[in-house]
Amino acid sequence: MQRETDPGDEALDAYSRVVTSVAERLIPSVASLRVRGRGGEGAGSGVVITPDGFALTSAHVVGGTDRGSASFVDGREVAFDVVGRDRLSDLAVLRLQGDGFVVAELGAAESLRVGQLVVAIGNPMGFAGTVTAGVVSALGRALPTGAGRVVENVIQTDAALNPGNSGGALAEGNGRVVGINTAVAGIGLGLAVPIDDSTRRIMHALMTSGKVQRAYIGIAGGGRPLPPRAAEAVGRADGVEVMEVVGGSPSDRAGIRSGDLIVALDGTPVTDARDLQRLMVGERIGQSVGVLLWRDDELKTIELHPIELTAA
Repeated sequence: MQRETDPGDEALDAYSRVVTSVAERLIPSVASLRVRGRGGEGAGSGVVITPDGFALTSAHVVGGTDRGSASFVDGREVAFDVVGRDRLSDLAVLRLQGDGFVVAELGAAESLRVGQLVVAIGNPMGFAGTVTAGVVSALGRALPTGAGRVVENVIQTDAALNPGNSGGALAEGNGRVVGINTAVAGIGLGLAVPIDDSTRRIMHALMTSGKVQRAYIGIAGGGRPLPPRAAEAVGRADGVEVMEVVGGSPSDRAGIRSGDLIVALDGTPVTDARDLQRLMVGERIGQSVGVLLWRDDELKTIELHPIELTAA
């Protein structure tokens, strides 16, 4: 007598096939990293992104060290140099010695949906080639960094992450890497820096010049609803309230005050602090920037000259 197929078995088989396929595709391109610094030896994971040995990892994995070693599940072990690190995004690029590496294909985090299956691959607790799976629990999370900035659009997942997973791959079901695992915020709560347009620009800058330039104007602020007259004048409901102006900063020198409501930067609307952060690109350093703000019941434009932001 033929056994009836259990729909639960079919679902499990489909789930297992996806996870198995991703694991087989990505495990060879995820390295176990060892670094030695002033604080002793550290470990983490890295993802190979070019055949000649460029790899992506978390900046906090390499810390302040300039070199280390990378090992793969096939037994290959090579030395690496840190090409560049960006503590403000918690990303770093390594150059592995050698060539012929198996490369992970990068995807686009912009296409992710909440509830979508994702697979994490890394080396938690020193166990190389570890695979865990879960779903995208949330998108658009903000992750404060020790350098005083916020990593935007962070992916939240319930795929199990542990120390050593940092720098490893978070992949969607087709095997493309959509995030670099960066933090364990609690049981069933892992965070990953997304592979998106911003990340790709950071990767390119690190690979070509070893650093990422950002502009700085010296304010702390947050989103706030605009007064009715201001909203009517600019055609938007929200702006950025200046909560603090750093002494001696470009904003301070230009005359921006606490309590001002910023509504645009060089004609580009801003509705929260993240909008301002996104606009602080390296090309604005030293350039004249027009800040449109609401003060004393009227719109004013103040010119300032951003300087380069340096990580703490």
